Amino acid sequence: MKQATPAPARIEQTSYHAEPAEVVLAALGSSENGLLTTEAQRRLAEHGPNVLPRAAREGPLVLLYRQIKSPLIYVLLASAALAFALGKITDGAVVLGVVVLNTLIGFIQEYRAGQEIEALASLVPELVTVMRDGGKITVPAEELAPGDVVLLAAGDKAAADMRLLRVKNLAADEAPLTGESVPVRKHVEPVPKDAAVADRKSMVHGGTLITVGTGQAVVVATGAQTEIGKISSMLREAAELETPLTRSLARVAQVLTVAIAIVAALMVAVALVRGYPFIEAILAGITLAVAAIPEGLPAIITIALAIGVRRMAARRAVVRKLPAVETLGQAGVVCTDKTGTLTRSEMTVAAIWAPSGGYELSGVGYAPEGELRREGKPVGATPDDVRALLRAAALCNDARLVQREGGGFGITGDPTEAALVVAAQKLGMKGDVLHEEAPRRDAIPFESEHKYMATLHVTAPRAQEILMKGAPEVVLGRAARRVDGEPLDRSAVLEHVEVMASRGMRVLAVASRKPEAWIEGLGEAEVASGFELLGLVGMIDPPRPEAIEAVKACQRAGITVKMITGDHPVTAKAIGIEIGLLVAADEVVTGRELSAMSPADLAEAARTRNVFARVAPEHKLRLVEALQAAGQVVAMTGDGVNDAPALKQANIGVAMGITGTAVAKQAADIVLTDDNFASIRAAVEEGRRVYDNLIKALAFVLPTNIGEALVLLIAVLFFPLVDGRPLLPMAPVQILWINLVATVTLSLPLAFEAKEPNLMERPPRRTSEPILGRFVLVRTVIVALLMTAGALGLFLMEYHDKLGEGLSPEFALREAQTMAVTTMVLFQVFYLLNCRSLHGSSLSIGLFSNPLVYVGIGTLLLLQLGFVYLPFMHTLFGAAPLGAAEWAKAVAAALVVLPVIGLEKWWQRRRSLRRTGRTPGGPSFPVVRPRLRPHPS
Repeated sequence: MKQATPAPARIEQTSYHAEPAEVVLAALGSSENGLLTTEAQRRLAEHGPNVLPRAAREGPLVLLYRQIKSPLIYVLLASAALAFALGKITDGAVVLGVVVLNTLIGFIQEYRAGQEIEALASLVPELVTVMRDGGKITVPAEELAPGDVVLLAAGDKAAADMRLLRVKNLAADEAPLTGESVPVRKHVEPVPKDAAVADRKSMVHGGTLITVGTGQAVVVATGAQTEIGKISSMLREAAELETPLTRSLARVAQVLTVAIAIVAALMVAVALVRGYPFIEAILAGITLAVAAIPEGLPAIITIALAIGVRRMAARRAVVRKLPAVETLGQAGVVCTDKTGTLTRSEMTVAAIWAPSGGYELSGVGYAPEGELRREGKPVGATPDDVRALLRAAALCNDARLVQREGGGFGITGDPTEAALVVAAQKLGMKGDVLHEEAPRRDAIPFESEHKYMATLHVTAPRAQEILMKGAPEVVLGRAARRVDGEPLDRSAVLEHVEVMASRGMRVLAVASRKPEAWIEGLGEAEVASGFELLGLVGMIDPPRPEAIEAVKACQRAGITVKMITGDHPVTAKAIGIEIGLLVAADEVVTGRELSAMSPADLAEAARTRNVFARVAPEHKLRLVEALQAAGQVVAMTGDGVNDAPALKQANIGVAMGITGTAVAKQAADIVLTDDNFASIRAAVEEGRRVYDNLIKALAFVLPTNIGEALVLLIAVLFFPLVDGRPLLPMAPVQILWINLVATVTLSLPLAFEAKEPNLMERPPRRTSEPILGRFVLVRTVIVALLMTAGALGLFLMEYHDKLGEGLSPEFALREAQTMAVTTMVLFQVFYLLNCRSLHGSSLSIGLFSNPLVYVGIGTLLLLQLGFVYLPFMHTLFGAAPLGAAEWAKAVAAALVVLPVIGLEKWWQRRRSLRRTGRTPGGPSFPVVRPRLRPHPS
């Protein structure tokens, strides 16, 4: 039988939710019997398959080239080339190995990150049931076309965006798309045109899950035109930001490259002017370049970040991208989702109203322990009306509490119903026992049209009871009196409802009726009137206690926490007040309000408001961009598909490991294994610790390189030529020994250094702050000058002493150079003790809090003894043995660094105290404070 296709009407795609179902069908040229197969094929050819577009993957060579295209890598490659040019194959291979290691790490991380778009494909199911040619058939999801009529049932994953035509008790879990914490009941009536995606209850969207009920819907958008498809587009367009650390290191590498090239060229020119042979002048320039390049720095940075990754993993934060370790420590704003992160993602009965009064029920989540409280004090014996209320709520219920294999409890069924079962069990009424005592005979399931559920129970051989729970206004309309026999004052009860709702609770009313005669089943007549109101139950997804403390810790650290959720504004405000993000007078900003704001107003709202509700993915993305435009380093948490673009755009994306979708995890830099905001606080602490230790490593490494360069520069400028050859205090291969062996051996233990005492009491760093701040540069210059003076002084003393003893100039030079190298190494040993704390003494973080420092010192001293006394080391490095007197002189010279830097630290502390009124606690100490004060509770 040929089926006619209705003539389409004109409706914008964004308005299908606001039009009657029959109008939408007409606009799509379809009917409840679906499309003809030929028409479906034509539309499929016109609109394309129902798949999400995938970005073209970059090839391995492109990714590999991107890792090499870095100034720091250029410096390292130049260093390796210079080492090879000097004939030192081993040294060149070591430097080249550092380049290969860093390149491989970056390549692997980028390759994994490129999978985020592909993860979206898992949200589209493989097969769907549709109406074609007037009958039901099963087709691949990718063959759906606009106008197809799809049959939905519990357990189905929606394959496209669809307008509902018929529903029977239909609810969908939209958390991955909207962030809504509980399944959303659906209906067929139109909703306002400007309704947010979370409020479009006449629609089901691709990627969401049908939890209960059945329905019939017409496809209005497929592929890239769906809400999931729009998120996919935003995810491809979201910028992959360079981290502050990589940006700062790139600047350091650029400055080093230019400075080294200029100074080396000037040195060659000066050497030629002073009469150096051409080859010797070039050798002097090469030697200075080798001295100035911090060959071990990339390895130190990589290892410090890797240690941070291990520490974060132990604190339930798995790092996917190495630089994210440090970036999180710089975060000035943390934008967090509500459900599951700040809250437990377990609906809980928190408030009860019965005729005997209002009560609170302690205990959170699905744990069956708790007690009844009134005005904060425990209630001894549970009042009869409260027991009757929760008994009825547990019986008029399809959920069950189950024991998990690994311990703890879980639920089957709707989370709201499960909360009622748990509440009854907390007061000693187990669900299975209740159902045995009063078996169910019939039920009217919850429907969005009538907003209640009713059940019929047998309570005695010839006695029955009808129980009802649902929306308060509906239940009150069917009740005649209270359970204690008093007349029902509906306005007074509704006032209690308003009080609970204002606290962000979902409120249900519960009532009962005893039929006068035996009935076989329930119909509308049996539940129309005559009920006794048992009371009200208020439920909420409670905040995690540890999240409340973590928010306070972040605020003390100068980090502003902002909650961005898809939940209702009232719920968001209640949670915001409880965890300390809001006070009662503060307002919640909705997604609808954000859409109407100008860019300037949006920037102001992002800066000054702390709670945003009913937000769509584009709102989250715009908020992150506005905060970044204001100079903030933004951390964004999320678990759903709707969070993925903002997670990628943020300076640091944090996904939930338990409830998070694959898309969110792939787009994020860090994944929390426990979905707990407290783990974010711990990760911030580790990030700050990693950055402090990187600064300590830089402050330790750079003086040696600058000192070596100064030693060579002074030698070329002022030292005489001996037999036509320059008198250099250190040979190039000896400089590589210091840079690659001594420096790395001592600096690596700094990556394990304990945290500074006030790590989480100081504000975050400014984004404009260079990695080499003024205090690091001042200290670098001081230590470099001390090293230069010590090494040059002892070199000249040893050289002239040995010549005076009758040694040949060659042997005198070897011993003097060994003396200079040993002096530099001992300077490093004592300076390492200064670097354990940037502003205080080593005692401030514990003399033995990092035993690896002493392991590193011991290892280096053994290596240096080998350098000085082993014959094969003499051959490789041109070294010579030293006597006890020479060692004593070197130790005495190197010890000078301890009191000098101790005095410099004291001066820095005094200067900071005068300027800011506080002592320094880290690399920088700007004063930044969040705008909103914590809630007094």
